[in-house]
Amino acid sequence: MTLEDVQSITGTSRGQLFHYFPGGKEELLLAVARHEADQVLDDQQPHLGALRSWSAWERWRESVLARYRLQGANCPLGTLMDAVGNTPGAAEVSQSLLARWQGFIAAGVREMQAAGEITNDVDAERTAIAFITGIQGGVQMLRVTGSIDHLEAMFDVLLAHLRGTNLAPVTSPL
Repeated sequence: MTLEDVQSITGTSRGQLFHYFPGGKEELLLAVARHEADQVLDDQQPHLGALRSWSAWERWRESVLARYRLQGANCPLGTLMDAVGNTPGAAEVSQSLLARWQGFIAAGVREMQAAGEITNDVDAERTAIAFITGIQGGVQMLRVTGSIDHLEAMFDVLLAHLRGTNLAPVTSPL
């Protein structure tokens, strides 16, 4: 994509683009990446901000799975982050998204602990990190395989962990 492509698609002049994005293409891509990062969390609301019951956790699970079923292997945020590379701006976009996401999940764990639904020995922050890592890993697997099976498995395992439920052991076919 070039700035000329953006001008053509948006009907803006070069002067307008540089007025709003004086840093050029990289700054424009970072603005789009920020928007896409916000969309990741917005798509999970109101469920993500209301993890106060097991049914709320299930609704959140379903909203995430529905988003990635619809999205398929095309990950707009991942594509954008690949385009901006390892610039300080890209790192800030990723870190901000992950911190906000982690905060919502950890708050949900703590609320469920306060309600006596999750034991107090569960570390809310580490659990939130595990969910985010599992979702991101599941998205990468989706990009490779076209399947959300990995995302579903991650949610099943982590929700069972939060409930204090042991899943049946998986036996190796070897």
